[in-house]
Amino acid sequence: MPGKRMMDFSNCYPEDPHSLNFGAQRGFLKVLKSGLKETLFPDDPFREIKKEDKPLFKAIKWLQYLVPIFQWLPTYTWKLFISDFFAGLTATSIAVPQAISYAKLAGLHPIIGLYTCFVPPIVYAIFGSSRHLSVGPIASASLLISQTISTVVRPEDDPVLYLHLVLTTTFVAGLFQACLGVLRLGILVDLLSHSTITGFMGGAAVMLTLQQLKGMFGLKHFAHKTGVITVLQSIWTYRHEIRWETTVMGLIFLAYLQITKHQRNRNRKLFWLSAMAPMTTVIVGGVFTYLVNGKRHGIQTVGHLSRGINPLSIKALKFDSTYLAPVLRAGFITGVLSMAEGIAIGRSFAVVENTPHDGNKEMIAFGLMNMCGSITSCYLTTGPFSKTAVNYIAGCKTAMSNLVQAFLVAFTLEFLAPLFGYTPLVVLSAIIISAVLGFLNYAEVVRLYKVDKFDFVICMAGFFGVIFIALDVGLMISVGLSILRALLYVARPDSCKLGKLPELGLYRDAEQYTVSTLPGILIVQLGSPMYFANSNYVKERIMRYIRCEEDSTGVTVEQIILDLSGVTSIDTTSLEGLWETNKIIENNGIQLKFVNPRIEVVEKMMAAKFVSRIGKESFFLTLEDAVKASQIALRKSRASNSEDGMIKGTTIHQSAVDSC
Repeated sequence: MPGKRMMDFSNCYPEDPHSLNFGAQRGFLKVLKSGLKETLFPDDPFREIKKEDKPLFKAIKWLQYLVPIFQWLPTYTWKLFISDFFAGLTATSIAVPQAISYAKLAGLHPIIGLYTCFVPPIVYAIFGSSRHLSVGPIASASLLISQTISTVVRPEDDPVLYLHLVLTTTFVAGLFQACLGVLRLGILVDLLSHSTITGFMGGAAVMLTLQQLKGMFGLKHFAHKTGVITVLQSIWTYRHEIRWETTVMGLIFLAYLQITKHQRNRNRKLFWLSAMAPMTTVIVGGVFTYLVNGKRHGIQTVGHLSRGINPLSIKALKFDSTYLAPVLRAGFITGVLSMAEGIAIGRSFAVVENTPHDGNKEMIAFGLMNMCGSITSCYLTTGPFSKTAVNYIAGCKTAMSNLVQAFLVAFTLEFLAPLFGYTPLVVLSAIIISAVLGFLNYAEVVRLYKVDKFDFVICMAGFFGVIFIALDVGLMISVGLSILRALLYVARPDSCKLGKLPELGLYRDAEQYTVSTLPGILIVQLGSPMYFANSNYVKERIMRYIRCEEDSTGVTVEQIILDLSGVTSIDTTSLEGLWETNKIIENNGIQLKFVNPRIEVVEKMMAAKFVSRIGKESFFLTLEDAVKASQIALRKSRASNSEDGMIKGTTIHQSAVDSC
């Protein structure tokens, strides 16, 4: 009856040991501690430390946790070193030419690329948790740094200032990464969804390829911006500068690099062929250019490279307010991007080999190696996929392979650096193009389209944003759409109408299964947290369920059961929304019941006096208990019209479900 108080069913099962627990509320500090633990320490990283009783052993565990090299170094053997040595040697063969190439891509002197392969690997070997990650510069971050810093100073105009700003950007990125790791805020990295990274990397591959056409064609002039239209216009404008000698040479080396990659994919035992290919092209290209006097034929070379290891550059860091905005922007974006890529790559190999991998430790390691690198003439470093894959396939067992790489690069800097000055720029362009073509993952884009259209839109937004606007803008657009999607999930939470599977006695989604229901009883399951953003939607959705149920069955709904098992949290706005919903349906003669609210939800309901206003008799532990109580209420309200006191079930048809 309208306005009538709900009946008291608290005595239906007075001795039921499985009734809902309305025990004492947890204290604020306990709730806060539990929330912080789940937010910041979901993996319980200190569990091994807690097991130790003796102070000395506990201190050792702390040292191993903070400095991961001490986890594997005490048990390190000569056999492991042999494996790591050959893996490091193989990784160095690809690291040196890639480092020179990516430094040129970043607008830096090639020697900076070699410097970047010396200090950061040492730092990572000490503090990194991945056993297989091989660190070094990456193409996308190199281009992004160049694009951002070039807005305030171009490397051709003032190379010294440009270098100082790049080093400052590296320091900012490292500081940001380390802070995220210390504060255990790796959740920010999760904003880069798989679809975002796929689209961004694909767009970056196109942009990187277009940028390398300058080297492939031997052009002396080129576009300053990276937009695809601008680059193509630039090539057309300066087409008279194209040298056929350089172009033919570049195509031959690019074909060789792609053939070796194809052979590696067909037979993993030939991985060394692909791993040695970049170094082979550098050596052959350098010797060929030297013998034919390539400068006479328009073949440009790297130029002089000085001997010696990294000089200190702490005084080069420049925090001038004039340049601070682009430095901070580049440091933040490249820091997040490189960190997400490095962590994802390290995690993928750790899963394959079942080896330790801690995302927060990785953030700290990346941060420390970039901060240390910025004061030793290195620019941004992370874990490139190509180097890591070569490192893994070559038999790497521990992070010692990074130390081997650092030693070999130091040897190169001291004794072999001048020889790389004869390397043709066209060879570096061919190496970069070959490396980034693998970023164009057509199969994954097709899969995204088939599986999730919104993910496909996010991917394409990042892709087209990168190639037509700018790298950072394309990334921001894609991330923005991902956040918008997450907000839509919050604002429009999932819900479904439940029915009973007669053979199993379980309650499941009426849209997914053929189920039976009871006339006059509506069961709705809410599957996500309830916040201010979705409070009104939940109320409207419940009212629509009622109208759809009455229209499809022709029976007036008198009992509504809300399954709150999937509602992990609730705020005061949603509590008021539920109370308003209860008053509305109560005025229409409908009773509302709740099933299995989680502990946080129950505590807030009790604190807000919601339970006392609704009545504890309206809360149940299981759906079966709530249905039985609703049946009792229906029998009493229909006693005059019921012949045997039993209500028969009816089958829900798909058309009736779809209409809701």
